Amino acid sequence: MTGRILPGSMAPGREFFRHRDGDGTPEFTLASTDNHHLVLGPGEPAISEIAAAGVPLPDLEAIRVYRQGRVKQKLNEFGYDAVLVMDPLNIRYITDTTNMQVWVTHNAARYALMTADGYVILWDYENCQFLAGHHDHVDEVRAGIGSTYFLAGDRFAEISQRWADEMAEVITARCGPNARVAVDQVNFLEGTMLTNHGITIERGQQLMEQARLIKSADELDSMRCAGVACTEAMREMAEAVQPGMTEQDVWAMLHAGNIRRGGEWIETQILSSGPRTNPWFQEASSRVIENGDILAYDTDLIGAYGQCIDISRTWVVGDKAPTAHQKSIYEMALHQINHNIELIKPGVTVEELTHKSWTPPVDQYRHYSCLFHGVGQCDEYPEVYFPAAWDDWGIDCTLEPGMVLSVEAYVGSRDGGEGVKLEEQFVVTETGYELVAHFPLDLEL
Repeated sequence: MTGRILPGSMAPGREFFRHRDGDGTPEFTLASTDNHHLVLGPGEPAISEIAAAGVPLPDLEAIRVYRQGRVKQKLNEFGYDAVLVMDPLNIRYITDTTNMQVWVTHNAARYALMTADGYVILWDYENCQFLAGHHDHVDEVRAGIGSTYFLAGDRFAEISQRWADEMAEVITARCGPNARVAVDQVNFLEGTMLTNHGITIERGQQLMEQARLIKSADELDSMRCAGVACTEAMREMAEAVQPGMTEQDVWAMLHAGNIRRGGEWIETQILSSGPRTNPWFQEASSRVIENGDILAYDTDLIGAYGQCIDISRTWVVGDKAPTAHQKSIYEMALHQINHNIELIKPGVTVEELTHKSWTPPVDQYRHYSCLFHGVGQCDEYPEVYFPAAWDDWGIDCTLEPGMVLSVEAYVGSRDGGEGVKLEEQFVVTETGYELVAHFPLDLEL
């Protein structure tokens, strides 16, 4: 691909592209637009299932404009000149582009810069400039400079310097000297080299989490669509699960259902059965599920439109009736969910959520790591911990309309036996809350 230097780019020696420029071939143009996976959308069966649920499809252009507006707003509130993002979810938020999302979490081959005046530059993996072609609000695309050891080998120091020199040149050209730039994550060497150019590094993760905190109406529609896709995959899993399957067999069905509905990945592997459900957080294994076992899981799913659906269910598998112990712990978990969701409304503080929530006695029952947490493109700010952790971990945050929270419950007796995991996801509305993903809370399938 032949690059071009754009007039006034102030970037001598480094070629880059407008996001739809390239080699001029029809293949490039189509890959950038009509054949782009985000333009094609989640497809069938998701589209029909979403329509049947009465959920409107989101206006993706409106989401792009809103998200960049939120970042620009926060840059001006914090007084920063730009934000540099390397977290693939923050890159997605600013540019609505994806490229090997999990791979780039450990190979820093993609990053993006947005200045306080709204100018956006995306550095993408080599030969991938077309992946931003669907987005009219990405102003430049450049080839990324990856300095991880896998990409750079023993030349990592030299290549890190190359990265820092180019980044400083771009920031200085667009923001002036001695800029204050919020950075979400950067390796120590590159960060040090950037500061040696006179650039001050500020807290980018704080800025981006604050920007992502309040969802627009179209973002919430995209999350509801992801909720439909997730629950349809759960329904398929529920209909198919039976004694004799392994935990991995069951977990694979949720992955498959998510992917065929335009989903992207699942963040964890948290599914367990029978005696493996207590304590919680055991990952899916080769254990064979027996008749009458409890099966419990946490979706942690990045679904359609890149939105997270984080809900949990616990079922008894097979044709045996639930035992008295299974019913008892399920009822406690259900009571915790039902009590705590009633606390959700605008104006409620995290401190109130912490201290007014109900949980089974913690000296008798194991519990989850938090009571509530934010949700968006993944689990997001804020995290609401248990009262005993307030002095060490409590944060000052007030619920606002447009925030999204998951409400958590795990109950496992410290005397042994199985455990139950339940979780629901809610939008904070003007008057209270709205459920995002609709799937029955029932111990018996």
